[in-house]
Amino acid sequence: MFDRIAGGYDLMNQAMTAGLHHRWRARAADLAEVGPGSSVLDVATGTGDLAIELAARGADVVGSDFSERMLDRARAKVSSGPADGPGGSVTFAWGDALELPYEDDAFDAATVGFGARNFGDLDRGLTEMARVVKPGGKVVILEITTPVKPPLSTFFALWFDRVVPALGAVAGDSAAYSYLPNSVKRFPAPEPLAAMMAAAGLTDIRWILTAGGIIALHVGEVR
Repeated sequence: MFDRIAGGYDLMNQAMTAGLHHRWRARAADLAEVGPGSSVLDVATGTGDLAIELAARGADVVGSDFSERMLDRARAKVSSGPADGPGGSVTFAWGDALELPYEDDAFDAATVGFGARNFGDLDRGLTEMARVVKPGGKVVILEITTPVKPPLSTFFALWFDRVVPALGAVAGDSAAYSYLPNSVKRFPAPEPLAAMMAAAGLTDIRWILTAGGIIALHVGEVR
């Protein structure tokens, strides 16, 4: 499915978020607390926007995804192969979030932006992210969450249950963009997600709700 929608993925992100997704990724990069000399793994990198944002902070970033066509789109945003970013470098490589092909303690931070809800096993994915980060490093999760209070909850339901699939139909793949609201509904609320992060070995966990409670940013530190 992700290979299938790769060509229109960036345009759909712009349409669905009114361009605000770049601002949210910038906040996720802030929470990672990385800079020149840091190494970061961006899991489920998609078309690479968060990886590129992290590289802009001076970090050396690996953007990992299991969709080759998404990776092709990401590579097209930078020069081919290991690419000089605005500050650091970014390299895009195939990888399974549930079995990351990296040694323990390989990175200073790990991030995932709008991809954790697609993990086939969220507990395992979080454990893998924590495993590859050095003690004291950060794990950051940027994800859509479901607001519970009207009127925003009413708007959210209308937008994700009706408008987003309709936009997907215009883009030529209504099934994929029907999957999106369903994946959001299945994803844990902020407090249960924090508990899962703790179970994965993270400490000092906190989260920030933004966009009226539609977007949650979680950060935890590796023990």
